[in-house]
Amino acid sequence: MSGLITRFDRLIGQIEYALLIGLTASLTLILSAQVVLRYFFSSPLFWAEEVAVQILISATFIGVSYLLHANQLVRVDLLLAGLTGAAALWMERLLNLVVLVTLLVFCYYATDWILRPEIKADVSPTTGLPRWYNYGVLVAAFYCMSWHQLVRLSCPATRPVLKEAAA
Repeated sequence: MSGLITRFDRLIGQIEYALLIGLTASLTLILSAQVVLRYFFSSPLFWAEEVAVQILISATFIGVSYLLHANQLVRVDLLLAGLTGAAALWMERLLNLVVLVTLLVFCYYATDWILRPEIKADVSPTTGLPRWYNYGVLVAAFYCMSWHQLVRLSCPATRPVLKEAAA
């Protein structure tokens, strides 16, 4: 069962990575086209700034989820640096549990927020599309972060090994 969970976690990580590549490429293309059209043809795209901001926000949240999956987030490990052996492993587990609970609280409130009628009725002034599509990416990223954190807690093979604990 642990192998299946780990494979599914890696699949989610690969999807996030592919999305990040696509979002970065589309952001580059939209902003490059905007510069060329505005300064060379005096005919800017009226929707480019809003779409670019939404892409940037989506890439940021998906990127944080991917970094959590890859265990590449910046962290301050002052508490862990002073501990060795079993104490360090237990502190790592406790901190991972606190992160998981925090992310689950974010998931709850983000889901509650996006399901409100006033949020569903919000429409973008420039594109005419409902904004909850964009907000949905943020909620999905919170759920992916929670999943990655849950896998980190439940599957020993995916947990980072501390140098002090390994010695």
